[in-house]
Amino acid sequence: MADDSSTTIRATFKTREAADLAVEHLVQQYGISRPDIFIQSATDRNTAGSEPSGGDASHEQGARNDAPLEGEIEVSADIASNQIAAVHRSLGDAGAIRISSR
Repeated sequence: MADDSSTTIRATFKTREAADLAVEHLVQQYGISRPDIFIQSATDRNTAGSEPSGGDASHEQGARNDAPLEGEIEVSADIASNQIAAVHRSLGDAGAIRISSR
């Protein structure tokens, strides 16, 4: 009998760029629908991450300092229980600094 239970996985990232990459991995490698993936601040502060990335980092005069770099970003999704180990590795490869599942 197949195990069709699901688990909520959460991963925390320092940059929005890394969080976006993780979402792409979840969608393209594991077939998770985008509306089933949630991205939010890991704290109660509005944030674009805790480090400059993407356009903020590649600004002509160096890293921009007007982005709300107030904390980390959390990506969460429900995944099939038999995908936990593979998704953990994928999120780590995308730059997750913390990963948990329940």
